[in-house]
Amino acid sequence: MKKRILLTSFDIWLKDQLSNSSDDLLLEVSKLDLIPHDLTFLRQLPVDVKLASTQVMGKINAIQPDYIICCGMAASRTQLSVEASASCGESILQTEVDLEKLVVGAAAIEISHDCGKFVCEGLYYSVLDYLRQNQLTARCLFVHVPILNQENFMGILADFVLIINKLALSSSC
Repeated sequence: MKKRILLTSFDIWLKDQLSNSSDDLLLEVSKLDLIPHDLTFLRQLPVDVKLASTQVMGKINAIQPDYIICCGMAASRTQLSVEASASCGESILQTEVDLEKLVVGAAAIEISHDCGKFVCEGLYYSVLDYLRQNQLTARCLFVHVPILNQENFMGILADFVLIINKLALSSSC
């Protein structure tokens, strides 16, 4: 049985931005022929925690995914970062995805313990909390995407597809 995977990305948030690297990456993934996977894309989420969370939770209810991969741009990073946790005040929620297993075989993915204090962490926390409160079996992961350029694009795309494949084809992540 195919695993259902929901992939999300954000819209731009600064006037001088031409695009958001997380959305650029998902656009390229949507063009690939990933036959064994049932991928649903929720792209260009508003850069607002409440609005973005509402849209993602609505899509979770509609498609009941096995995995949710939320993506956000991290201009200061140079490789994909998978986030171990998100916090809200004193509360910290961890992903239930086995990140150590997930990154095996990747060229350049780091496990991060700093989701930032922007909309990325807010969305990640909201989705993790929603899954926990509603006792859903779906697993959520947040991936920070660096600025994409000609030099790093193919490696980042390959590592991201590795993440999708490992989630879709494994029962142990």
